[in-house]
Amino acid sequence: MGVELRLHTFFLLLIIFCMLINSKAGSGAGFGLWLAITAAVVVREMARILVVAWLGLKLRAVLVLPIGAFYAYADPESQEKATHGSAQYLLALAGPVANLMAAGALTAVLLGASGNFNLLSQPWISSSYLLRSIVWLQAGMGLLHLLPAYPLDAGRIVRSKFVGARDTSSSSRAASGIGQLLAITLMAAGAFMQNPWLIIAGIFVFIGGQIEDQGVFFQSVVDTVQMREVMLTDFSTLSPSDTLAGALERCVHSLQEDFPVVRGPQLVGIVSRQRIVEALRTDGNGYVQSVMSRAFQVARPEDTLGAIIRRISAGRGLSLIPVAESGRIVGIVSVQNLMSSMSLLSEQRRMERQEGGR
Repeated sequence: MGVELRLHTFFLLLIIFCMLINSKAGSGAGFGLWLAITAAVVVREMARILVVAWLGLKLRAVLVLPIGAFYAYADPESQEKATHGSAQYLLALAGPVANLMAAGALTAVLLGASGNFNLLSQPWISSSYLLRSIVWLQAGMGLLHLLPAYPLDAGRIVRSKFVGARDTSSSSRAASGIGQLLAITLMAAGAFMQNPWLIIAGIFVFIGGQIEDQGVFFQSVVDTVQMREVMLTDFSTLSPSDTLAGALERCVHSLQEDFPVVRGPQLVGIVSRQRIVEALRTDGNGYVQSVMSRAFQVARPEDTLGAIIRRISAGRGLSLIPVAESGRIVGIVSVQNLMSSMSLLSEQRRMERQEGGR
């Protein structure tokens, strides 16, 4: 449905953990326990995705971990709406409520089908008692996310309370510190009680916090960089009336992968080197106007890199954004040169700090 789905490596390593911890019951039982954990994650995320759809938010990617999934939104409006107001509370409650309701429904079905079903017998989670494990994994997933540990659901609400000063990176670090403290507490409690599931839950809460921290740090960096600092100012343009053969000749003598197409000072489209070559191979020589894309967005020199990255991410196949000032193109930003420009900018800023310290 146009949303990139990623499965974190640790989710797959959990299969090995389930099989090792339940080696006496056999690999099939261990795999069954992993499926029960997966079912808890599926119930949680299906509820959250339904809320996302109901709120009209647009997703770009989903990263799935054993404690749940992290969402990347396709546009700034969806990101803003998902983290503020009533939407953040609905998204925070959807997962725990779904898991707890699933646990309650399963309990009712199992008690009705078998009068001697003992839900409270120990161990609660074991491959030897998969039906009981399914119930407790659903309940455990719901209760886990009610802990005020970022990036768990309740932890996200806690983080929002730190944003009074509107410093998202600082508030996220403060909330992440609380989350990591609670994650260590879970691991310590699991070691003391000899409960491997508390240990593994603490580990995944800690990992989730690290992943979120990296994303917030990256966002805080790119939001301080303006387009004028990373845009290419030495670039070539094409005209709609240029022939494809002439455009190909221009490509031979340029390192650009994508070209702005201009009519006078006005930007009218974007065309890629690959599209020019494909058109020449299939249809022969023609004009740039027939193959250029008219789906593009224009940035201003003072726009932040963070905003542009979100635009590139939201646009399917969007690989170049022209930078215009007073209706005239003064630069281009492309995925091709972005990392190189960021690396050079970082080096330039480092040298300026050294010069300033002398």
